[in-house]
Amino acid sequence: MESLYLLIPLSIVVVFIALWVFFTASDGGQFDDLVGPGLRVLQDDDTTPEAASKPSAGERD
Repeated sequence: MESLYLLIPLSIVVVFIALWVFFTASDGGQFDDLVGPGLRVLQDDDTTPEAASKPSAGERD
């Protein structure tokens, strides 16, 4: 029974810390775009800046 005197306030403190972390992340924009990164993985973008700046064999004079 004495352990409840420690565990109940400790659990309340843990809940408030978890809520604080969640709302801090929410205010910081952590959850603004949940779909974009998943779709960005599917885009096929094989061009690199080096490859884009070099002319291809057919474009040389």
